[in-house]
Amino acid sequence: MNHVFPYALVGVGLFTLGLYTLIVCAHLLRKILAINVMGSGVFLVLVALGGRTPGAIPDPVPHAMVITGIVVAVSATALALALMLRVRAVTGRARIPEERLE
Repeated sequence: MNHVFPYALVGVGLFTLGLYTLIVCAHLLRKILAINVMGSGVFLVLVALGGRTPGAIPDPVPHAMVITGIVVAVSATALALALMLRVRAVTGRARIPEERLE
């Protein structure tokens, strides 16, 4: 077993957990947190794939992509939280309304 496999497996697990929460939960804050968990999973897989060969110098491109991704994720989270607060101020709720099929 390669040393990359456990990190990639945890990354895929985090992505799956975030995707499940994103689909199931109706609360907007939980959806924002789920997107952050999904992004963390992707970052973990990218960093793990950057050091594929044990003992060799890791590839710097995935690490640079992860650092850029972290900055973008923080900005996107701030925008999403601001939008969530605006939705809550207008509607009084921070949930997505359920549609009734009748």
